[in-house]
Amino acid sequence: MTLSSPPNQPDPLSGRLDGNAAAGQLREIFAVDLTAAVGCCSGCGRTGAIGEAHCYGPAPGIVLRCTGCDGVLLRIVTTDDRVWLDMRGLSILQLSLRG
Repeated sequence: MTLSSPPNQPDPLSGRLDGNAAAGQLREIFAVDLTAAVGCCSGCGRTGAIGEAHCYGPAPGIVLRCTGCDGVLLRIVTTDDRVWLDMRGLSILQLSLRG
């Protein structure tokens, strides 16, 4: 039997949310909503919307993981005066130029 949670509801076993849970912090860094952006995992090559990724956090930061291989796609750590963004798990990030 597989347990499945609705979007943005914690996974009953891990507390995992989908990537849309990172929308607020991503919006603070970028001028657009990145959850609709399409990324390609450096580990397995899976391509999908950032909002579909598994999101863990918030402390000490947010980590988005690939739904295909569970590899780390993106890390965000925020302090009072800085933001660290590690995107080395994404080989490509496609942003739409149309709203």
